[in-house]
Amino acid sequence: MDYSTFTEAALEARLAELRQDHSDLEAAIQALSNAALPELIVIGRFKRKKLALKDEISRVLDYLNPDIIA
Repeated sequence: MDYSTFTEAALEARLAELRQDHSDLEAAIQALSNAALPELIVIGRFKRKKLALKDEISRVLDYLNPDIIA
């Protein structure tokens, strides 16, 4: 996604949405992991999606804070 056309407010809103999705996936992974018979394929899929969200969160943060070098 190209964030260069987003306003700062839109970036902040997108960041909040991404963080909520990341948190929701973490909760789902925990719940599935605690099941008597955990569905490993689903857990793996959720973990990959969570990692992709983390990468997108980093991209949004780069647009919000372009002067900070990681």
